[in-house]
Amino acid sequence: MPNMPSSRDQVLIEINELLSKHGFDTSNIYDRSCFDLVARRELLLLLMKVLVNVDGFSPAHAHEIKRVSKIFLASPLLIGLKSKNEILEEDVVYERHGIPVIAPTTLHNIVVEEIYPEIFADRGGYYVQIDGQVVKEIREQQNLSLKDLADQAHVSRETIYKYETGRVRAQPDTAFLLESILNMKITLSVNLFQTPQQENSTETKEGEPRELVDLGFGVINTNRTPFDALAQPETKISKKTEPLITDLEKNRNQKVLERMATNLKDLSDVIGTDSVFIMEKKKIIESIDGIPVVHNWEIEEMKSPAEFLKMLAERRECN
Repeated sequence: MPNMPSSRDQVLIEINELLSKHGFDTSNIYDRSCFDLVARRELLLLLMKVLVNVDGFSPAHAHEIKRVSKIFLASPLLIGLKSKNEILEEDVVYERHGIPVIAPTTLHNIVVEEIYPEIFADRGGYYVQIDGQVVKEIREQQNLSLKDLADQAHVSRETIYKYETGRVRAQPDTAFLLESILNMKITLSVNLFQTPQQENSTETKEGEPRELVDLGFGVINTNRTPFDALAQPETKISKKTEPLITDLEKNRNQKVLERMATNLKDLSDVIGTDSVFIMEKKKIIESIDGIPVVHNWEIEEMKSPAEFLKMLAERRECN
């Protein structure tokens, strides 16, 4: 990405091409969602939102993408060109509402060159995280006291102690000076690909459809995604029980349901999980364009999530 793209659509196209060329499976682009693109390479699953101005990223979208990322053990990432009137700098990590933010060139450097950013922007300027254990080990190997190293780095003895114990971050110039003095790399890369921390919440017991909740599924309804809900058994059935991507009938006509089925198949393939329609109609429909269908009245007759998953597997195999 040598030249900066000028529009959001262009950025999305270039990111999709970049990831596809370097071993990622990528989804379709979803414009009216908390994420625009999903990409997977081996164990790394990315949920990405792309904006020209990252200040347009709302707290509501941040909350939703965090919820979805937690369920799928994915890493949310915001790609942007600028903040207010300032261009986002290459190899610097920013943050909006708890979501890491990078420029397209930074993503390019990570994917193509495996160069991970070490500098992050925060109130007051730019900072790096120092590997305090390395600093202490090298300092002691060189028979330097805390004061000796502090004097050479033009900081206080207390500051060096805080670096070594991980209590403070450093400004880049100070960190680079320390690296020159110790003749050793001491800065840490920013961990961009974290899964949001789980929070204590009862929201997974309050979703729809109620039939799944009553059967023993945790259900999270979503408002800004290409699907209606995520469902997962509250008790583990097997070693690997993935969340289900779920769409509800909601009096939608056949064309809308078929369009939603396309989205479900696309996302299921990239994320590596199953998807299902929950229907209210009495007429038996076993699938919509290859996506299994289970009816509310069928769920009411079941006794456990295992029965539901067994029916889902049988209807998937029939397609």
